Amino acid sequence: MTQQHETSAPETPQAPPPIEPGLEPVFDAHRGGKLAIGARHPIRDAADLSLVYTPGVAEVSRRIASHPSEARAYLGAPRTVAVITDGTAVLGLGDIGPTAALPVMEGKSCLFTEFAGLASFPVALDTTDVDAFVETVANLAPSFGAINLEDISAPRCFEIEDRLRERLDIPVMHDDQHGTAIVVTAAMRNARRLTGRTDGSLKVVVAGAGAAGIATAKMLAAHGVAEIVLLDSRGVIGPHRTDLTPVKRELLGWTNRTGIAGGMAEALRGADVFVGLSGGTVPEELIATMAPDPIIFALSNPTPEIHPGIAGRYASVVATGRSDFPNQINNVLAFPGVFLGALDAGATDITEPMKLAAVDALSDVIVDELRPDLIIPSPFDARVVPAVSEAVRLAWAGA
Repeated sequence: MTQQHETSAPETPQAPPPIEPGLEPVFDAHRGGKLAIGARHPIRDAADLSLVYTPGVAEVSRRIASHPSEARAYLGAPRTVAVITDGTAVLGLGDIGPTAALPVMEGKSCLFTEFAGLASFPVALDTTDVDAFVETVANLAPSFGAINLEDISAPRCFEIEDRLRERLDIPVMHDDQHGTAIVVTAAMRNARRLTGRTDGSLKVVVAGAGAAGIATAKMLAAHGVAEIVLLDSRGVIGPHRTDLTPVKRELLGWTNRTGIAGGMAEALRGADVFVGLSGGTVPEELIATMAPDPIIFALSNPTPEIHPGIAGRYASVVATGRSDFPNQINNVLAFPGVFLGALDAGATDITEPMKLAAVDALSDVIVDELRPDLIIPSPFDARVVPAVSEAVRLAWAGA
């Protein structure tokens, strides 16, 4: 007799929970996605169809095939930015995967279009393998004029960006690194102006040694800040540490010059500036040990490392990553203008001089308007993108 095996009934998928009250407008804004592709040339009749598609399109393809330099004139690709992620380090959410990261990438694409007038398209890759990621992006590159890398975990993000910049002849930038660094450094430049400090006299503590923290430290150093101390989850990064990754070991040559060991308490004592990019919490009693009238950038979202109200008891200038407090450090102040300037210049890369030019241009937009609650322009300040893009364009032209 054949033995019969019991089979369990397939599980019925559970319905998702209802949207929380008050969040309906958020979900309504995303329903169906936030992007749409439209035709720039109308297709009203057979004549239009023959121009936009066959047979007319064949003539354009033939010309580009024989004269590749004319592709820029006849294609949308050279003015289109790809926003590419693997969903491993989505701001405030962590490793949520490529599909769940797409709403963020769609939003980023919307910002490129709204603020810089550039076409943009989100791309989510279902791989965490560096080789596969690089190869896929390289194969996709002919469809785009520039690559914006987004929300990729460290240290993989460093290698991915380096390899793509070396391989491709179009601008490539990991915004979590360089966009953050540009805006933080521009805001710091203005905070320093307000407080009468010089870059060379600053002692800056950066909490968080991931993509944003390391890039910000490098940018501050390029602007002349000599004393920078970085902390990761295990404390101060210094020569006393035996557990450092190769990326963090490279920091030893130019950070923590005084050899501080320990944790946040040791790092903050006497510091002029705190830059929080870690998602941790800094007790008020440690802020009290900083230099008089310090500068505090508590940038983690949605919860700053120290509440602005508490930070304001000690600091002369306070900035956060939030829109409901003054001095919001927002990457949208940098990346639209940086990419627009690079594409306007016909650049094949985004170089350090271009990033430094963006810093100066962004900070100078409001140089005559500075006050403790205004050290960086609003993302809706119409002067920002033209100023940044022109500075970036000229920096490439002068390279």
